[in-house]
Amino acid sequence: MRADSTWGGSSPVESDAFDELDRKLLHALEVDGRAPFSRIAAVLGVSDQTVARRYRRLRAEAGLRVIGVRDTRRLGRDEWMLRLRCAPDGAEAVAAALARRPDTAWVHLTSAGTEVVCLTLPRTAGDYDDLLFGKLLRSRKLIEVTAHQLLHRFYGGRTGWIGKHRPLAADQVAALRAFVPPETTGPVRIAPDDEPLVAALKADGRASYPELQRITGRSESAVKRRIAALLGSGALYIDVEYDTARFGFTTATMLWITVAPGALDAVGRAMAEHPETAHVSAITGTANLMASVLTRDTAELYAYLSGGLGTLDGVRHVESAPYLRRFKELTYPRPLR
Repeated sequence: MRADSTWGGSSPVESDAFDELDRKLLHALEVDGRAPFSRIAAVLGVSDQTVARRYRRLRAEAGLRVIGVRDTRRLGRDEWMLRLRCAPDGAEAVAAALARRPDTAWVHLTSAGTEVVCLTLPRTAGDYDDLLFGKLLRSRKLIEVTAHQLLHRFYGGRTGWIGKHRPLAADQVAALRAFVPPETTGPVRIAPDDEPLVAALKADGRASYPELQRITGRSESAVKRRIAALLGSGALYIDVEYDTARFGFTTATMLWITVAPGALDAVGRAMAEHPETAHVSAITGTANLMASVLTRDTAELYAYLSGGLGTLDGVRHVESAPYLRRFKELTYPRPLR
């Protein structure tokens, strides 16, 4: 789950157009983003046409995108979070430039518009060096750069956020689930001849088999086998993004949390269970946990900081920064509004 650039902007409100059935459809897509509408309809107890119509409206009005994403952890690659403090007149230009790069997964503007936070996905050490030393440090708009390596993901990535709110019952989730996340921890790989298929799924995670056959030049049966193999190994997963403000969650916030070392794992696991938490990872740096949380408003954010998070044993310090604008989500730049 990801959100639109309006999350922290000009007071979007929950739309009457979206209801519990829409939430169930989003949850179904988080469980299996390539599930046929017929299977989703059977689980939800509605017609295929209703699911197709709701899906089109969510795409048009709530920014819904279903996208194939490489799991960098499963592929044995490092992930780095960059915090870039910028001159007030330079942050948007820096964020826009980062959003155009293929080695960034998302780019956010925070801290009153003077800080850019981005997640990098370098395929090689050379990619990271090129980004950090070849491009960023040449910009006169930068005041300070800090880099944090993601050490362990407690929640996020292939695990969707809306499932925490349980629109679907457990038996409905089981009926939809096509792939069980792999239990092995060793790295996997994406073969060079799979790259056209991966690129096509990156553009549209629900692309039909005939479409993928045309794009890749492979037979439809070969496409089906390779998708099953990539998803089954964990090298690739299908993710879902949409504007959660359209469902009442208008406030998105980045948290940098300092935890006593002996409590790091316990706090990370506890936060992973909190319904407000969309992502939480252990990181290097002065703070040792990074999280992204979603709340309906600032009052709910305060309640979470002082209650759900603040009462956890071992939490020593919390720095919070609301997302003001999202320049990029997952795999492609957000359109400017």
